[in-house]
Amino acid sequence: MMTARRLLLGAASVGVTLIFVSHAAHAGTPTEELRGRVDQVIKILQRSDLQGDSKTTERRTAVRKVANDIFDFQETAKRSLGRHWQARTPAEREEFTHLFADLLEHAYIGRIDQYSGENVNYVGESVEGDQATIRTKILTKQGSQVPIDYRMLRQGDRWRVYDVIIEGVSMTANYRTQFNKIIQTSSFDDLIAKLKAREFSGPEGGKGKQG
Repeated sequence: MMTARRLLLGAASVGVTLIFVSHAAHAGTPTEELRGRVDQVIKILQRSDLQGDSKTTERRTAVRKVANDIFDFQETAKRSLGRHWQARTPAEREEFTHLFADLLEHAYIGRIDQYSGENVNYVGESVEGDQATIRTKILTKQGSQVPIDYRMLRQGDRWRVYDVIIEGVSMTANYRTQFNKIIQTSSFDDLIAKLKAREFSGPEGGKGKQG
């Protein structure tokens, strides 16, 4: 079971942390790629025409557009499905990727309004070939520091996020465990049905609300 604190951190992993990164970040190619999108989202949140509950859908749609630009949802979906990805047809992969991106939006990006002033700072960046890890820390209201790392892949002249590690726990590995269990005990079609029903709430949440 996720505690309220872990739920907040889960929300941070895909959406909120991306948005509220400190501008004192260490400069670097992957870091700057991330920061460029951060600036876009901050501008979205500051737009006067997107304020208030009545603009929630428009605001989140705009945030999702930026998330699509910085997150490689297909790579994240592929790693989350693990060994079962190879057995899927192109059409199945496309559907799974779409549903997985919707899952992440529902579980994380939709909670953007829960942000309450936590500070996020970059603490380092490491690059090995076409892969990079951006290390950040969230400073909570209680004064504790929570490590959240972003793993990125170089795609041409760009860097895109494919995994997020919260306090040492990989988002893709956590989902892979859940997805593998469903496929092994039931079927891939059952997994698709559960994704359509939004029966997953977060990387540690397992089933969410039903009905």
